Amino acid sequence: MKYESKAMLSAQDLMGVQKVQKTAVVELMNMEQPHSNVVGIASGVKWSKGQPTGKAAVLVLVSQKLEESELDPDDVVPKEIDGIPTDVLAIGYPYAGGCDASDAGIQTLAKRVRPAKGGYSVGHYQITAGTIATGVYDILPGGTVSPPTHGIGIPSKSYILSNNHVLANSNNASIGDPILQPGPYDGGSAPADVIGNLSRFIPITFEPPTPRSQHNNLVDAAVAEVPFHDIDREVFWIGDIKGWRRKNKVHVGDLIKKTGRTTNFTVGRITAMNATIDVGYGGGRVARFKNQFVSTALSAGGDSGSLVTSLDNIAVGLLFAGSETATIINPIESVRSLLNVEVAEQIL
Repeated sequence: MKYESKAMLSAQDLMGVQKVQKTAVVELMNMEQPHSNVVGIASGVKWSKGQPTGKAAVLVLVSQKLEESELDPDDVVPKEIDGIPTDVLAIGYPYAGGCDASDAGIQTLAKRVRPAKGGYSVGHYQITAGTIATGVYDILPGGTVSPPTHGIGIPSKSYILSNNHVLANSNNASIGDPILQPGPYDGGSAPADVIGNLSRFIPITFEPPTPRSQHNNLVDAAVAEVPFHDIDREVFWIGDIKGWRRKNKVHVGDLIKKTGRTTNFTVGRITAMNATIDVGYGGGRVARFKNQFVSTALSAGGDSGSLVTSLDNIAVGLLFAGSETATIINPIESVRSLLNVEVAEQIL
């Protein structure tokens, strides 16, 4: 608990850092010659000797942390920006999914299962494999209330929630395309293993052709319509999802967990908030995302699409990218609102 209290940012501190964060993005990421090694800017706390100090800081996310003597003078991160201290956090270079699922081998959650649960292998018929987050449905007329109110409608469709790059092949799919469970790399094939069809996805803006400074990506997310009896809202090993959490209720230092196709059950901790971060998608494509969570390493290739929850099973986010040292997560509030789907009925 001592660790958590030192790591947590107050709402006032977070607002102060976020104002300066915009300046930091312009100065360190949007210049014609951005600082080398810098892959993102986030809000967090300053660390000392491997421990959080509790002092609010603008976090400069770098692929590798170098000694100042090893850097070109133009690449040295300023000690503070507009009066707010900075800190450098090494997170590797994030890729969508961490790496290709084909690098991760056959895993225990890679088999065919009906009804399918969160954590199991899934994928568009032209990718390798990713992970089912959970079963979701369209937000009902009147929106979400807590506790639920009777008489606001009955969901007419059920869906699998996962990433755009898992279900929609990074924008390269067509609505109605078959979705396989397990994913193709895990032996899934059409028509025997078709669990549903791509229903909708949030397009991702890439460089090339669009310069990163013009990107406004918030989520890597998609849903596939599936028969009601073929999807279970339970997440393997974690259980039923009790509710979802607004992003302003998630804090630096919070403990989180996920179940995914490759690394199965893992636990980590939120290390940064409100991150603007560049993510590689292979083939020279990069997408800049805003308002992301960063955590300690939770994932490997094939875990893309995993639902990230608190320790008490409250949905926090959708895992979509990572490296050997960090994981990048879309806030579930953004996923829910942009896809117009319900993850859980309670706001907690």
